[in-house]
Amino acid sequence: MTYWIVGSLVLLLLIMLIKAPAFVEWKRSKETQQAIELFRIRREVLEAKFFELAAAQGKPRGLRWTECDWKDPVFFARDRTTNLLTAFSSVEIHFEAVEGGDMEDIAAVGDIRDASAVFHYQDGVWGTGGKALFNMSPEIAVEKLTAQYEPIKI
Repeated sequence: MTYWIVGSLVLLLLIMLIKAPAFVEWKRSKETQQAIELFRIRREVLEAKFFELAAAQGKPRGLRWTECDWKDPVFFARDRTTNLLTAFSSVEIHFEAVEGGDMEDIAAVGDIRDASAVFHYQDGVWGTGGKALFNMSPEIAVEKLTAQYEPIKI
C-alpha cells in the first residue's frame, strides 16, 4: 500500500512538472489580456499624464508642447530583458516656439510631428515617463526595436 501512495505522489509530481510551463504561459496570457484591457480603460488618464511629463522635459529644445492628438493603433510588446509589458500609442504632437528662443523664426515649428508614446505596465499599474519616439509609428517602433521588444499578438 505504501508503494501505491509513493507511486501516486511521484506520478502527480511528474504531471505537475510537465503541465507547469503550460500553466505559467496560460497565466501570463491571462494577465497580459487583463493589462491590455486596463490600458484601454485608463487610456485617457495615461495620455494626459504622458503630455504633462513630456511637455515638462523641455525637448525638443526651443519648443513648447501645445497639444497631442491621439490616434489608433496601440501596439503592445514585452521587454525581453525586464519582461515589462509596454504599449506604443500613436500620437501627433503639436509645438510652438518658445518666445525669444532659437526656434522662433523657423517655419517648420508648426509642423505636426508623428510619434509613438511609450507606456509601461508594472505591478498591476500602467505608467509613463513621457517618452516619445519621434517619426515612428507604433508598428515601426516595435519592428525597429525587435531586439528589445517581443510583439504581443492580440
